[in-house]
Amino acid sequence: MTDQIMRAPKGTFDVLPPDSERFLAVRETLTAPLRRAGYGYVETPVFEDTAVFSRGVGESTDVVTKEMYTFDDRGGRSLTLRPELTAGLMRAFIEHRLHTGALPVKLWTVGSAFRYERPQAGRYRHFTQVDMEALGVDDPALDAEVVALGVQGFRDLGLTDFELLLTSLGDSSDRPQYREKLVAFLEKLDLDEDTRRRAEINPLRVLDDKRPEVQAQLDDAPLMVDHLSDASKAHYDAVRQYLTDLGVTWTEAPKLVRGLDYYTKTTFEFVHSGLGAQSAIGGGGRYDGLSAALGGPDVSGIGYAMGVDRTLLAVEAEGLDIVPATGVQAFVVPLGAEAKRLAVRLVGRLRQAGISADTVYGDRGLKGAMKAADRSGASHAVVIGERDLAEGVGQLRDLRSGEQTAVPVEKLFERLRDTVGR
Repeated sequence: MTDQIMRAPKGTFDVLPPDSERFLAVRETLTAPLRRAGYGYVETPVFEDTAVFSRGVGESTDVVTKEMYTFDDRGGRSLTLRPELTAGLMRAFIEHRLHTGALPVKLWTVGSAFRYERPQAGRYRHFTQVDMEALGVDDPALDAEVVALGVQGFRDLGLTDFELLLTSLGDSSDRPQYREKLVAFLEKLDLDEDTRRRAEINPLRVLDDKRPEVQAQLDDAPLMVDHLSDASKAHYDAVRQYLTDLGVTWTEAPKLVRGLDYYTKTTFEFVHSGLGAQSAIGGGGRYDGLSAALGGPDVSGIGYAMGVDRTLLAVEAEGLDIVPATGVQAFVVPLGAEAKRLAVRLVGRLRQAGISADTVYGDRGLKGAMKAADRSGASHAVVIGERDLAEGVGQLRDLRSGEQTAVPVEKLFERLRDTVGR
């Protein structure tokens, strides 16, 4: 009996070359606007105390009640693999007292998150997010900056078939009155026991229910955007004016809730028409109570998370070519032990000079080595055989035109550097 091949866990996947180049291109393009806007990079642990998420994300969410990977460590502490990145960043913001410095504190990170979901196209149990947060200031102009940076990342990828959904979820002064109206409306509906229990904890969750039999009953549901206080309405009006000033267009989405409990005021989501049912490629909003919920100061925050995996699906749906020129610039083909020593030295010098270079490894003849050179994507190759070494030269070959020139060994580095480094 042969050993069974080990495979990645269900709902996860490996990102491998050459497809990984597109994955990296999406990740780098989505983060570039953040770096240009002065956001600083942060690394947080991939697991946190479970309370960071149960208190931060919200007890009524499916993320907390059904989807978290939670376990006890050897010390009996309850830990959870992060199902999203914002709560961990807020925990770091509080722990390291970043709120005592200049505000807003602008942060970004990128990394894996984990949710126990039913795997399907565009929805995995392990996924990668680009996450950004602007913490400590409640300013509609900052809300608009955050939204516009998300738009810019998608535009820089060349995406055109995405839509920005926008609404306001009000604040602590207008939510209680709206909650009463929504609860009274939901009590009249034909809902299952689990949904009613969810409605008791956070009735807004029901508006986010994707089941057709639930949505069909919500046509006349009261909407938060129609019950905003004067202050919340002024805030939302200002956000929309700043977005207009930034050239950002949006669609009003009064039933937009998002899947996490911490959102207040400005709330938004990016959807793409080419992804079917799982159309969201990112989203976020303001979360003015999250810091206090995690034991920190009562300060404002706003941010978003973009799904790298889903955004890549959107790129593929639009047929975009986002992969930069890959491969090496120069490839060295040695034939024989002495030539190989020269090849190793030459490749090392080229790399030190900032030239991407490679050579062939293993015992290959000229034919196999030249195939490797062609696969490498190099524009030029140097072939060094025993006869060449006896004559003190290497053959510099243009792999595009086939033109070949003998170059003295001592000048190979300079010639390659000057030729491919232009």
